[in-house]
Amino acid sequence: MARIGVYGGSFNPPHIGHIQAAREAVAALKLDRMILIPAGVAPHKSLPEVSATPRQRLEMLSIAAEGEPKLELSAMELEREGPSYTWQTLKELKKRFPEDELFFLMGTDMFLTFQQWKEPERILADATLAVVCRGIKKEKEAIAAQKALLEQQGGRICLVENTINPISSTQLRRLLAFRCADRYLPCGVAAYIQENGLYDSGANWENLSMEALEPIVLRLLNPNRVAHVLGCRDTAVELARHWGADERDAARAGLLHDITKALDGPLQFDVCGAYGEQLSAFSRKYPRTLHAVTGALVAKYVFGENEAVVSAIRHHTTGKAGMNLLETILYVADYMEPNRDFPSVEELRRLAFSDIQGALRLGLEMTLEHLNNQGSEVSPESQEALAFLRNRK
Repeated sequence: MARIGVYGGSFNPPHIGHIQAAREAVAALKLDRMILIPAGVAPHKSLPEVSATPRQRLEMLSIAAEGEPKLELSAMELEREGPSYTWQTLKELKKRFPEDELFFLMGTDMFLTFQQWKEPERILADATLAVVCRGIKKEKEAIAAQKALLEQQGGRICLVENTINPISSTQLRRLLAFRCADRYLPCGVAAYIQENGLYDSGANWENLSMEALEPIVLRLLNPNRVAHVLGCRDTAVELARHWGADERDAARAGLLHDITKALDGPLQFDVCGAYGEQLSAFSRKYPRTLHAVTGALVAKYVFGENEAVVSAIRHHTTGKAGMNLLETILYVADYMEPNRDFPSVEELRRLAFSDIQGALRLGLEMTLEHLNNQGSEVSPESQEALAFLRNRK
């Protein structure tokens, strides 16, 4: 009786995390083979507009699996009409391999929502669930509870600890758009993506009109960030008009200021490294403000923005001593746009149209007070910016 792993997913695109998870599962579960099955039509999510075709995803997965003797591919879900339901795939595989034991590989998030899947009881009947996990304490507790629950229902569950830093295909597509993804792609996959112009890798986004720029920026954000970004853009334009700054620059800085905000902390370091950015000790210790630095890099090198826009984005989170008008406007707009709701925000909005420097100072003071109350360290740039304003007054 053979032990066969089954690993499904969109693989959009396949990355080193996929291959590492498959390799570690083969070793941990003593599998004779692992079948990689790209989904045709995923039932739980629609593929983004910049996705590769099903055939391209299969070809990239084939490239990624080269040199891995126990990994093999199947196009069974691509050839099936309609949504790619796991229970159907396992049923078909069970017919092909009636005497063999199937292990269905899945991530933690999928495992914890397993009851919401189509026909979960059929999946449990046909395969052992092999859950890839990272050993995080909170994650461990949730996994243990779910494991116990499904085992009470007759399910067979085994855990596979994964040692690689996880990256989602969604995050990888963002890195591809920002020209920073190569280290997460298996050998040959990066070249395939470039040759076929996939995932915005060959796009020319320099000097776009606002009408062309907006949809690109919005799809690179987390959906819950869209309202804030549009609010910040509109507020920045309103303030620029009031104070006599360049409205076009204000609009572009407002739209792009959080362009890299969706990237996790370690991925922020990747963007900095790709563009040769030298980071301060504070930024390395506290990467929460790095999206301003990486956003400025992407605005400059990917979108071709001018230095005024780039500088405003770079300093919109921490500020700096001697901020110019556009930098001040973006900092204040980010703080007071219509979706913000916190004590003193109305005072900030009032000051923004009567004393823009006073609004900047109030924003910095509130930030420092908040961080001090949390026991968090304050960036040197914020301290210098506030000291500059206080001495000037």
